[in-house]
Amino acid sequence: MADTEQARASAPEAAAAAAAVLDALNATDANGTEALNATAKFVASPEGTALAYGSLVFMALLPIFFGALRSVHCSKSKNASDMPETITSRDAARFPIIASCTLFGLYLFFKVFSQEYINLLLSVYFFGLGVLALSHTMSPLMSRIFPDSFSNKQFQLLFTQGSEETKEEIVNYEFDTKNLVCLLISTVVGVWYLLKKHWIANNLFGLAFALNGVELLHLNNVSTGCILLGGLFVYDVFWVFGTNVMVTVARSFEAPIKLVFPQDLLERGLDASNFAMLGLGDIVIPGIFIALLLRFDVSLKKNSRTYFYSSFLAYIFGLGLTIFVMHTFKHAQPALLYLVPACVGFPVVVALIRGELTELFRYEETPPEDTDVKEDSETEKKDQ
Repeated sequence: MADTEQARASAPEAAAAAAAVLDALNATDANGTEALNATAKFVASPEGTALAYGSLVFMALLPIFFGALRSVHCSKSKNASDMPETITSRDAARFPIIASCTLFGLYLFFKVFSQEYINLLLSVYFFGLGVLALSHTMSPLMSRIFPDSFSNKQFQLLFTQGSEETKEEIVNYEFDTKNLVCLLISTVVGVWYLLKKHWIANNLFGLAFALNGVELLHLNNVSTGCILLGGLFVYDVFWVFGTNVMVTVARSFEAPIKLVFPQDLLERGLDASNFAMLGLGDIVIPGIFIALLLRFDVSLKKNSRTYFYSSFLAYIFGLGLTIFVMHTFKHAQPALLYLVPACVGFPVVVALIRGELTELFRYEETPPEDTDVKEDSETEKKDQ
């Protein structure tokens, strides 16, 4: 797989920091112009508005659906570069606090320092992350495209420190020719974004970030998911309705951490400039909970995906309700206000109907490294 440790969240705390930035895009401009997250002053046609929001919903569903499917494989992987980061209940409880501190820190940075220089540094930073994330996302597709006769050479990047007796591995990354092709294509997209800031390049990076987040960030159980979603529910409502911090950061921050689609595409084509936007936090946060429910479905071994599909439909309902309420009241809406009750409530109701509520909340995921240790210990007992 063409990824590195930087291509995914390296720890739950890092993910929490990123969530502050992602959720900062859940606000509108201060002038009250309507949008899912932000819009310009252009008055869009009904057709353009429907196309924009329909496209945003469709794009939001892609990383959740495919990221959840890939998370099942990821949870069973023994490859160090593919192993997920597991979020525990303690991490989930700290998540909104860390995210709030990061968001307010960004707010102060934009107040004190020049916005131009901060965004330049952020563009370079997200260029690197975006290239790695997009490369990792493309790898399975490239493996299917290349014929079996393709000469796929293996490479290894190894950095160590210390002498022979105390040698310690710092980086041990294995890749192949297909990975290099993915990296080259991703770099071209990255340069396009860096130079033009085009909305299509932004979306390619945004989709890659979201898919990697859903795939590689795992909740260890449903209770942890409820703690995480509940905490971010309060976080989102407070920072959107209680202060102008989110709006300020959203208006100042330039990075591919949101999905955008022009409302004036029908009038201006690919040069359109009036965008409806959806922050990646509204995709990744519910997405990792939906992915957990898919892995729970798999653990039941009943050849059904009841909880996954119910939560997936709940997400569609919640996002649609967000758009409806926003257009009805002409005011910015924190999407998690509607997504959290829907994504948690629907599966719980299904579990009550099926009589599986206890099994749902008792389900516990074991990290791959713990599984290896357990298997080794069982092998040793058999040998004895």
